[in-house]
Amino acid sequence: MTQLRQKMLEELQRRNYSHRTAKTYVRIVREFAEHFHQPPDKLGPEQIRQYQAHLFQAKKLAPATVSQYVSALRFFFVKTLRRHFLAEYIPFPKSRKRLPTVLSPEEVTRLIDAACNLYHRTLLMTLYSTAVRRAELCRLKVQDIDSQRMMIRINQGKGGRDREVPLSRMCQVFCVNDLDFVLGFVVALGFAVVVG
Repeated sequence: MTQLRQKMLEELQRRNYSHRTAKTYVRIVREFAEHFHQPPDKLGPEQIRQYQAHLFQAKKLAPATVSQYVSALRFFFVKTLRRHFLAEYIPFPKSRKRLPTVLSPEEVTRLIDAACNLYHRTLLMTLYSTAVRRAELCRLKVQDIDSQRMMIRINQGKGGRDREVPLSRMCQVFCVNDLDFVLGFVVALGFAVVVG
């Protein structure tokens, strides 16, 4: 591991960046250096400008992806190398704001009804009705469900934040009673249940 890479990792850790973000930022800086066949600390504003153009023109990356590259390069130059003046040479790309595609109630019903078993049906209903992220759904445990208050606790979601999300009327209608709902989650989450 090079000294520069180690220094960047230490700066990321000091600021409590996630392991995944740190790994991504290090990869992006490595790709930047490899593109010019030089160590990244020897590169400057002109190479940054050329690289951003390369990301859009040659690699055909979306603005959101280029923004991730910008964040990584800004972190490297401003936080790791302390070259604050370079921030102005690493602009964030303008991104289009688009409205999401919204499914009609009939389309949602067809999607959920197409599930072939309780596991898939529960996953689809929970994703749709709570808008939790896929990774957050995968980490749910039965004890995260508060069937009295009709809330789900999300532990260590994006950015390491805990939050609660309400269960919608859709889930309430689907679940005839609390036991059915909890059992549906138990089955969906892959736990064995013994009812005595």
